Amino acid sequence: MTHVSSRLAAACALLALAACNSDSSTTPTPPPAAFSPSVAFMTDVHFENVYGDFKTTAFTGIPRADGKNATIRTMYAQLTSTRLFNENYFAFRAALDDANAKGIKFVALPGDYSDDAQPVNIDGIAEILREYQAKGMRFFLAPGNHDPNEPHDDDEAGKNDFLTKDGKEQKVYATGNAACKAADPTVACTDQLKELGYEGLLNRLGAFGFAPNANDVHWETPFSKYPNGTYSYTEAQKSAEFTNRQFELCLEGEGGAYKPAGAAYTRCSSVTDASYLVEPVKGLWLLSIDANVYLPNAKFDATNPKSFKGFDSAGNAGWNKVLTHKKHLVEWIASVNARAKAQGKQLIAFSHYPTMDFYANQTDAMKAVFKSGAFQTARVPEVATTTGVVNTGLRLHVGGHMHFNGTNDVADAAGNWLVNVQSPSLAVYGAAYKIVTYKDADTVDVQTVALNDVPRFKELFPHYEVEYAYLQNSTAAADIAKRWNHGVLDTTSYADFTRYYFGELSRLRFMDEYWPCEMKEAATTLNLAQMLTMTQLQTSVKVSELKDQTGVLPLTATCFAAGTASGAPAAAGQLAADWATATTKARQLATAAGVDFDAMAKVTAYDFHGDFHRTVYAGELALRGMGEARVKQYKLLMSAFPASPAAPVKIADKLSDQNAVQVAFQSQFKQVFSILKGLGSGKPSDHFVIDYKKKTLTNANTGAVSFN
Repeated sequence: MTHVSSRLAAACALLALAACNSDSSTTPTPPPAAFSPSVAFMTDVHFENVYGDFKTTAFTGIPRADGKNATIRTMYAQLTSTRLFNENYFAFRAALDDANAKGIKFVALPGDYSDDAQPVNIDGIAEILREYQAKGMRFFLAPGNHDPNEPHDDDEAGKNDFLTKDGKEQKVYATGNAACKAADPTVACTDQLKELGYEGLLNRLGAFGFAPNANDVHWETPFSKYPNGTYSYTEAQKSAEFTNRQFELCLEGEGGAYKPAGAAYTRCSSVTDASYLVEPVKGLWLLSIDANVYLPNAKFDATNPKSFKGFDSAGNAGWNKVLTHKKHLVEWIASVNARAKAQGKQLIAFSHYPTMDFYANQTDAMKAVFKSGAFQTARVPEVATTTGVVNTGLRLHVGGHMHFNGTNDVADAAGNWLVNVQSPSLAVYGAAYKIVTYKDADTVDVQTVALNDVPRFKELFPHYEVEYAYLQNSTAAADIAKRWNHGVLDTTSYADFTRYYFGELSRLRFMDEYWPCEMKEAATTLNLAQMLTMTQLQTSVKVSELKDQTGVLPLTATCFAAGTASGAPAAAGQLAADWATATTKARQLATAAGVDFDAMAKVTAYDFHGDFHRTVYAGELALRGMGEARVKQYKLLMSAFPASPAAPVKIADKLSDQNAVQVAFQSQFKQVFSILKGLGSGKPSDHFVIDYKKKTLTNANTGAVSFN
């Protein structure tokens, strides 16, 4: 009778948990009734302690009326970074409050929970996690490439762009930095800005998954060995010790027992694998995978193997290197999955890095269209890598790193099927967290909670006003180059703020870094009505003749190579006449599609390239932010290009200015809009259901907006 009562009590507890998941303004529905407790995933928080103490009188931050000192980065630094540094502090608290209000007790943070693992930030986030632990929540961390930046401490690190009370930039470095050793008076020095390696992080954050909890049903690492196969909390504590989590990493691959006989492995040293498996309540297994691989570089010194300078960043390595340099980890993952299946455990794996294409299978197209290395395509897992992960039998993986919202899945011939859920960052446009819930043994509900409204998000804005005024009044060229649009401070919600931030990030950085010159010119000058007209334009006027056909198009021959002219020059007014004909056709297309052509003229180039980059990052969430009218305009453009545009003529690696005006645009932007369609029409990524038996992903959001 007692056994039955305990089972009934447990079931009631789960039902009560589901009942607590009340709706909020940021979520369409609460989590479903749970087969096992819901788990919230908050990825790429990039926490910086905006009221942290640098423990130095050289720079104490900006004094505030509330008695706090703001130790924050400049707005310019934020607007040119792929992550916010300051306002995400408030977004993180808002996400935790929202999850707590929904009754969610388990929160996983798949890497980059800090922004570079400095003590001031690690201690700051630990304090917040302890605060919410006191409310009944538990946290489970996985390492990211920003925590740690290197496997060992970096005492030379620092930042150049902390904001002063005068609106200027302040350099703050760790004491080992050359500027600090030279007593540079322009630099504030403190080891609060040192970047911690694994040992320091595990010592400070062990209570958040990296070490066992006495209440855990089970906890292990890839290296755990329990006598007679029986779990013991005492033995688990030994497994968690830093010295018991080491393996041999070499330039060529994993050493030790995994080194091929006779192979010449070099630059070998002992490094940490912080992975762990935890069963916080009976039946739920959370697999935290340390997918960081810091390859030894040419500066590696065998006599000083703990020098941070001897290792490259893990940012581009990801799962591609896990399969070759952490073979023990791959074997362990397969073992965990097999045991979970045999024992009926609800397994959710998470790591910092995606296990498969995260660009809605648009990666090859993006490589073909944009600049080499654009959109960090080097970070996309290779097909063989994804196959290797699928072969472990793993069914569900939640990743981060790319700050994207997305979903993808891959099956293999053996019947394995892996779903990769990309949890978005809290520090970018599309800020959101995921709620993952097993509805039964073979069905998982995934819900995305958008952080549209964040209390206190404007708390630091008065300090940015000082920065703005300083930059506007300064005559220094460096300051003039850092001027930003004041409109970002006029935003009224976190969603609006991050949307604006991404528009500025697009303007100030992405357009130069990612878009070829002639594509950038078109994307930064043409409104949507002009783009639609360009799809219909048929003219013999050449790019080299644009200077003589003024007042029609805001395009130039600047980005084109000078070719040899042939034939008679275009007649005066020829482009204007051809443009008028194309405009008539464009209006007809718009009318037939139920789109207001004149309204398209009000969608600026700034709106367009901002929308493109927002869709890259937020996928389905970006379309919801655009609204149905904008989505309809883009769908019209996607269908308006010629079926087979003429291929532009090139001179070496540049386009010739002897191409007709429309040729480059129609060829290139047909691909751009095809990519945009793919990014906005991928697998469900807002609210969806995973069915392992049917191997299907079903959109649970009946009001989802798509480019299809």
